[in-house]
Parts: sequence; C-alpha cells; structure tokens
Amino acid sequence: MTTEVRAPRVITLILLAALAVLPLNFIVPSLSALALEFEVDYGVIGLALAGYAGVSACLQLVLGPLSDRFGRRPVILAALAVFLFATLGAALAQDATSFLAFRMVQAVIAPVYAVSLASIRDVHTREEAASKIGYIATAWGIAPLLGPSISGVIDQVFGWRVGFALLAVLAVLVLVLCWSDFRETNYKRSTSVLSQMRAYPELLSSQKFWAYALCMSFSMGGFYAFLAGAPLAAHALYNVSPATLGLLLGTITVGFMLGSFFAGRLSGKLELSRLLLLGRLLAIGGLLGGLLVVWAGADHVLMLFVPCMFVGFANGFTQPSANAGAISVKPQLIGSAAGLASAISVGGAAVISGLVGVIITPENARYSLLLIMLATALAALVAALVAIRAERKAA
Repeated sequence: MTTEVRAPRVITLILLAALAVLPLNFIVPSLSALALEFEVDYGVIGLALAGYAGVSACLQLVLGPLSDRFGRRPVILAALAVFLFATLGAALAQDATSFLAFRMVQAVIAPVYAVSLASIRDVHTREEAASKIGYIATAWGIAPLLGPSISGVIDQVFGWRVGFALLAVLAVLVLVLCWSDFRETNYKRSTSVLSQMRAYPELLSSQKFWAYALCMSFSMGGFYAFLAGAPLAAHALYNVSPATLGLLLGTITVGFMLGSFFAGRLSGKLELSRLLLLGRLLAIGGLLGGLLVVWAGADHVLMLFVPCMFVGFANGFTQPSANAGAISVKPQLIGSAAGLASAISVGGAAVISGLVGVIITPENARYSLLLIMLATALAALVAALVAIRAERKAA
C-alpha cells in the first residue's frame, strides 16, 4: 500500500489488543464471590462469561462496517469510552441484574481488536500486515494468561470491585494513548453502514474468504477445546490441584505467544501461504507425537499438555497469516471482513468448545482431548490448503 497515512505505533496496537481480550476471563476467579455477594446461583452469574462472548460475537458484525463508514479512529475511541462507562457501572453495581447488564455492555471492547487489525491493513501490504499482526497477537496471548492470575490476587486481597476499578484505569490510559496516537487510516469510506452490511453476502460468497475464516475458526477451536477439556482430563487422570492446573493451562498460551513472535519475524521473509501451512503441520505433528507417546504407555500429565503447547505455537503462526488473508479478500471491505471473520472464528470455536463438553468423559479423557484437537487441526489444514489454492488461482 502507501506510506502517506501513518499507522498507529505498534505499542498502541499491542495495548489496545491486550485490553480487547483481557476482560473476557479477567472475571473468572471472582465468579464465586460475585454469586455469593449478589445471592444468585452460580449458573446465573456464569452469564457474565457466556453472555459476554455472545454479545461480543454479534458486535463483531457491527463495528467492522461502522469503521468502514466512519473511520477506524472514531469507532475505537467510542468503544473505549463506552467500555470505561460500563466497567465503572459494573464496579458499582448493587445487584446481579445491573452487574450483568453493564457486563454485556463491556463486550463492546472485544471487536476493537478486529478494527485495529483493519487499520494495519489500511496502510500496509498483506505481507507487512501479517508481520505487524504477529507482534500484536503476542499481546493477545499474554493478556488472558496474566489476567486471571492478577484478578485472582486482587479479589483475594481487596475484593472483585477493585479488579474492575483497575480495568477502568487501564481503559483510561489506553483511551488517552489512542486519542494522541491513533490517527485515522481509512480514507476510502463507504457511502453508508447499510451498504457495508449488505456487502456481507459478497464476502460470504467468496471461497477464499471462507477458507481463511474457517482456518481461523478451526485453529481457535483447538484452543477452545483445550480450555474446555483439559481441566477435566487433568483432574480425572492425574488429580491435578487447581494451582498446578492454572500453570499447566498456560502452556498453550505460552506456545501461542512464541509462535506469534516468530510469525512477526518471518512475515515478509516467507510467503504467507508457507507460514499458514507450516503452522498447520506443526499442530498436527505435535498432536500426533503426543498420541503416539500416550499409546506407547507414557503416563504423565505433561504428555497431555506438551502436545497442546505445539498447538499454541502453531496457532501463533496461523492466525496472523489467516487474518491478513481474510481482510485482504476485498480491499474495499477491510473492516467488514475483519469483523465477519472474527465473528465466524469465535462462533465456530464456541461450538467446538460445546461439543468437547459433551464428548469428553473421565473414562475417555486420556485420548479424546488430543483426538478432538487433532481433528480441528486437520480441518484447519484443509481450509488452509483451499485458501492457498484460491490465492494461486487468483495470481
């Protein structure tokens, strides 16, 4: 593309990406305390997770077209302001109803990640965008790793409301940073929001877009499968304590961070198709190796988690390349494509997570988790191959 428009600094995008993903599981250690304080069943307060995810998936479809119509900067600044208001409201809530209402409004921050990726593509080539996205995805991996640990300590020492106050402070800092640094990158505005949303069928009719989006979805689905199935498998097979489980769950996120970092370094030096393919082959190889070791008789908790670290590393390679590919299918629909691809990814991964809860039992946990993750990795490989073939046809 051109260098006439300056993209936001990488540190700005990294902090924005971290704030976009942090609130999702920041609340997890406080769920029991919330249910107790508001005197509701745990299942009711659990809507703070499920409802948040559902609202964020829907908003992905809205904020992308809005950023194509009105620009990236106003959409991001408005989302940050609304998130700040909702976070303060949740921190001051006196009952479960008002807390959950403010919590749902908080979800406006999640689609900001996709809009920030669109701003990168506005001013960079596809290969350059993949490199930038790789670095930003590192923060996307660090935030959910550190968030629950920090919020758990805050909840235990000061109470959950102080944790939400900390989120509000972070929102203010990022809002000020974006106000000063996030210049507008989209100068090819659409004529109306409805025209952008009517463009969704155009994207959905593109085989290339579907291939990239499904590659992202199945890759993320492997991660969601791990989060849904690993606690049951670790407890049923090895009676792992909650503290140890928390550390082990971080293995896949550490892998993702490392993969994203290396993807950032290699993008521009290797074709995106090669990075995409390499990521998928790494995931399949790691899972097959883990299954072979287990079938050979190895019986240690690390035999469950080390193969999953390969999946995280592989996803770090895959996601930046697939993201860059998806939002490049229709250059005039970058924001819409970013939102739609994110919605497909989150929605598909959520379905896979639900299936894991149905399939995995204490009796079959030794193999079933790795087999499900292998199935998602194979499906992502097929999608990646379709995307690569479509790119070569279009060349």
